[in-house]
Amino acid sequence: MLKQHIIDMTGKVVLITGGSRGLGRAMALGFAEAGADIVVASRRIKSCEEVARAVEKLGRRAMAHACHVGHWNECDALADAAYAGFGKVDVLINNAGKSPLYDRPVDIDEKLYDSVLDLNLKGPFRLTAVIGQRMMDAGGGAIINISSIGSIRARKNIITYAAAKAGLNAMTEAFADAYGPTVRVNAILPGPFLTDISKAWDMEAFSNRAETAIAMKRGGRPEEVVAAALYLASDHASYTTGALLRVDGGSY
Repeated sequence: MLKQHIIDMTGKVVLITGGSRGLGRAMALGFAEAGADIVVASRRIKSCEEVARAVEKLGRRAMAHACHVGHWNECDALADAAYAGFGKVDVLINNAGKSPLYDRPVDIDEKLYDSVLDLNLKGPFRLTAVIGQRMMDAGGGAIINISSIGSIRARKNIITYAAAKAGLNAMTEAFADAYGPTVRVNAILPGPFLTDISKAWDMEAFSNRAETAIAMKRGGRPEEVVAAALYLASDHASYTTGALLRVDGGSY
């Protein structure tokens, strides 16, 4: 994790979906290190509670909340719980998502298609709508959507995921227009990152691909997304909204 922060998030409340693992967990701990209190949301409450305990060990307050972001009513319940527990949300990070494997496009059935679009697009829409409005009513806030380089570099193995994330990019720009000037809405487009999720990768194959397809010749480190998110959440980004920030090592 980052050891020192130029950006001070003391007194801020940050809600992170998909916050129990991978980049979500890294952001939860990174924002806590910078002084923020954290609402950790994911489908598994025990995993959320583990991250919440890690946040509390850093001296910050934390709330764990089970939420399937692909379900509209659970998004509303998450927003209500966050405001009931902390009285406000200063930063919303829509990080929850998934990209299931499939053999051929024709093998994608309606259930799989709907589940990918619901989690990656419908959930962020609903949370941005309800929390963004509350932020506007309170005088300001920041929303960060975690998209993907796949949204602009679509490939055959991520068709539904790429489509959902491309929609998330468009939604980022539209909400920035809807909620400006008081609420800023931006997106981060990560490339491949080395987190607990990447332990299932064929690392030899990945390293070979990185040599030819990534300018930095490696996968990203979690703290490199944390730094980008801290910037977009802070007053240092006061004139940045509707932006799609690539943090992908120069993927091509």
